[in-house]
Amino acid sequence: MQGKSENIIELKNITRRFDDNGFIAVDNFNLEIKRGEFVTFLGPSGCGKTTTLRMIAGFDMPTSGEILLDGEDITKVPANKRPINTVFQRYALFPHMNIFENIAVGLKIKKLPKDVIEKKVKEVLEMVDLEGFENRRVSTLSGGQQQRVGIARALVNEPEILLLDEPLGALDLKMRKEMQIELKNMHERLGITFIYVTHDQEEALTMSDKIVVMSEGKTQQIGTPEDIYNEPQNAFVADFIGDSNIFRGIMTGEKKVRFCGGEFDCVDDVSVGTVVDVVVRPEDVILTKVGEGTVSGVVTAVTFKGIHYEITVECGKNEIVIQSTKTPEVGDPVGIKLDPDGIHIMIAEKNTTTFECTVDKWYNLEFNGETIHCDLTKLIPGSRMEEEVLVNQRGEVVDPESLKVIASIEPGDIDMTDDRDQGLIDGQIINLIYKGDHYSYVVRTEEGHDIIVDDEYLWNLEDQVGLILPEDKLHFELKK
Repeated sequence: MQGKSENIIELKNITRRFDDNGFIAVDNFNLEIKRGEFVTFLGPSGCGKTTTLRMIAGFDMPTSGEILLDGEDITKVPANKRPINTVFQRYALFPHMNIFENIAVGLKIKKLPKDVIEKKVKEVLEMVDLEGFENRRVSTLSGGQQQRVGIARALVNEPEILLLDEPLGALDLKMRKEMQIELKNMHERLGITFIYVTHDQEEALTMSDKIVVMSEGKTQQIGTPEDIYNEPQNAFVADFIGDSNIFRGIMTGEKKVRFCGGEFDCVDDVSVGTVVDVVVRPEDVILTKVGEGTVSGVVTAVTFKGIHYEITVECGKNEIVIQSTKTPEVGDPVGIKLDPDGIHIMIAEKNTTTFECTVDKWYNLEFNGETIHCDLTKLIPGSRMEEEVLVNQRGEVVDPESLKVIASIEPGDIDMTDDRDQGLIDGQIINLIYKGDHYSYVVRTEEGHDIIVDDEYLWNLEDQVGLILPEDKLHFELKK
């Protein structure tokens, strides 16, 4: 490997836009993958992870950006010229061929000698623990065995990189867990680079050296499984990876944060007065007697989960989910404690919605075909209304067409309605996160704009909603 780049794959500013509808599947994506790493793309359906994998494989081409292999640009190199093989969720085995013939397909296309093909097939069958299965029919194999054949067919070509697109998705839970361990062991034995796609957080945490968390075509966080789980960088990652309680809080002192009605010591040193999102994993919450905890609440639900109970406690306006071996009864008052290292602080994201308004001849604001009332004299120093026209401090009439106004509103001031015609804006709910005393929604408009809305009521993903923006909650300023 002397002389080769430490990074076997580099993605530089990769964007994939589909021109038929303008949809951006992958947006300015950057990633470095070291030789021999097990890297997992993790995210919900539609986040761009499979599209990224297909571009690495050469099955799809980026709209812009570069893909480097060992430092060489392969962006436009066809798939069959890349030292990369892919294993799909659907194994795509040939039912009319036996196992040997299925694995040997690629070698026969290369027209290798018969004895070389037999040697290579035997070697990979031993790798995937299927020696002696050469003459078996595909139909006689279990799902896990068929997946091993699919992996063997990819490995027999001796790729530098193995891509795996949700390869365990069709297996039952027990077989999935067994195959996770087998794949990790196989990766360690072979020493080649694995790039894996899944929406299953446990799979990613179990197998990966590095996890790339994706949402809406963008990278949310890149790190080791421990980093991703213990130090999420934003609310999406905290909510998507494992179970989390997420609360809005404020820093009240040096390594002190207030949320859920109590002040807690923490390990993150953030400036006093900073509004933060506080992440608490359910397994880190300590149940105590009332009076012995930092805050107290009432048990509202208890569910047996096998190795622990999942307990929901109502603490003021907040709900806290706890995993514990203790078994309180519904209605019991309890105390709650947290060790400082069980609290993770993230700077709260600014989710203000802003939009540009035009000004009509009557000096009213217009947006999306609707009129918004605003006193423009408060935005233009020294101006005043005279005989239904706006004049500046020099007495000159202000041309309404020369004015552009930026309106803004906070997520908690927007009202959602199921009547799309009632709202100033309408769209579809594409994501939601529960934050203890409210839900944080992402509503996407037809124009592709994402608007954050805080609401105490539970709506469903993909609900079509109208967004009411109360005029007394809007803030206005002139566009410079």
